[in-house]
Order: sequence, then structure tokens, then C-alpha cells
Amino acid sequence: MTESQVTAPEQLVAVPVRHYGRYVSGVVVLVLLALLVRAFADAKNIHWEVFRRFLTVHNVLVGAWHTLEISVLAQLLGIALGIVVAVMRSSGNPVTGAVGWLYVWFFRGTPVLLQLFLWYNLGLVFPTILGHATPQIMTPFLAALLGLGINEGAYMAEIVRAGISAVDEGQTEAAQALGMRRGLLLRRVVLPQAMRVIIPPTGNEFINMLKTSSLAFAITYPELTRSVTDIYTNNLKIFELLFVAATWYLVITTVFTIGQFYLERRYARGSSRQLPPTPLQRLRAAVTR
Repeated sequence: MTESQVTAPEQLVAVPVRHYGRYVSGVVVLVLLALLVRAFADAKNIHWEVFRRFLTVHNVLVGAWHTLEISVLAQLLGIALGIVVAVMRSSGNPVTGAVGWLYVWFFRGTPVLLQLFLWYNLGLVFPTILGHATPQIMTPFLAALLGLGINEGAYMAEIVRAGISAVDEGQTEAAQALGMRRGLLLRRVVLPQAMRVIIPPTGNEFINMLKTSSLAFAITYPELTRSVTDIYTNNLKIFELLFVAATWYLVITTVFTIGQFYLERRYARGSSRQLPPTPLQRLRAAVTR
């Protein structure tokens, strides 16, 4: 057989499968979304000019700042307590281990709102603290900080404990063979490696903290929900002011969600798995298709 008689193999053309169900479901979702937007836009009892006017009013901005402030401080307190309690539970001392377990059991097993009320009314049990009247010390800010932060510490303790458990025991044994003490071992070896496991749920906990902080309105702390409640109690524009609060919560949580994404990417470097694409990378990929 000569070369001229040798025919080239047929080129196979890959035809993508048509997913008509996806197109139909996408159209249905878009139609329902458009109907929902139209229903809100045409609602006669909703005055959107009131929403736009109160979106940047001073009391609302102050409430948003108080929400951000109490959330950040309570999360930092929760992280600090979580690390301490996780180390207590991981230690070989049965007393500290039992105390850590009781802490997690109580504060995870009772509602956050109940804990806020307990801290705010602490003066009924301890009339004075360090020679001062408890109501003067236990302000709404301090009660909210302790209630939210100590409750968060119980969840962070389990997150940190899971991160520490995820570190290979060979790393700990190698560090101990080099003569590292337990404190230095945790700071230099265990915790840096555990951060890959700790960071994602910690970010989720902080996003949840931004919303859970709204419970502090029950003890008169002037956060965002309390601020809009005080306003619509006077002008009776309930939905408009609630939508103002929802908008600010969405803005704040979106900003920190983006920050969480890039923080996770930073601590995921060096791992065996491929890093997830950034929003800009996804946009470029979609444009070049």
C-alpha cells in the first residue's frame, strides 16, 4: 500500500450536550424575579423616596458604625477565648479539659439573646463590682460585648480545636524532638498550619456575628436595628426603614465576604489543591469564551 492510498483518520467533532432544562429553569427564575421586583416597585404603601432619604441619615450611619464596632470587638474576644479554650480542651490536664468542655456546653447550649439579658441584669446577682455599682459598669455596650463575644468563644473553641487536630502529629513530634516547648510549638508550628482549616469557618462566624449583633437592640444598645426601630416608631414608615437596615447589612457583609475570600486564598497558598479563581479571573474567562 502506497502513501497515497493511506487515508487520514476522520476528525471527530465534539458536540456539546444541549441542556434545555437549564434554559427553561433560567427563564422561569428571571420571570419570577422580574415579577417580584415589579410588585415591590408598584406597591402603593411603600414610599421609596423615604428609603432613599433615610439611607444616609445620621442616626442610621451611627447605628451601622455601632454594629460594625461591636461585631469586630466581639469577634476578637471570641477568637481569643476560643484559642484558650481549645488549648485547654487539647491539654492532658483533666481539670482544664473539663472546664473547657463545660464552657462550650453552656454557651453553645443557651440562646444568645438569653445570655445578653443575663449580662445586662448581672446587678441582680452582684450588686457591686470592684466597689462600683454593677449597673454603672454593665452598660449596654459592655453587656453586648460580653454576651456576643463569650458566646462566640464557645464556637471558636471548636473551630480552633478542629484546626489543631487537622495538623499532622508528625509535625508536633518533630518540633518536640528539637526541644520546643508547648507554647512555642503552638505559635510557630501548629497554629500557622491550622489556619488553613480555621480561617474559612471563622470568616463565616464573623459574617454571622454582623447579623447576630442585631439582638443587642433588646438591651438598648444603639446598633443598626435599634436605630431604624427608633426612627420608624416616630414616622411609622416601618418597611422603608427595615429595608434601609437590610441594605446596610448587605453592604457590610458583602465587603467582609470579599475580604474573607482573599484571606482564604492567602492561607491556601502552598497547599496541594488548586486555588479558586478570583471574581476578576472568572469575568475574564467568561469574556474570552
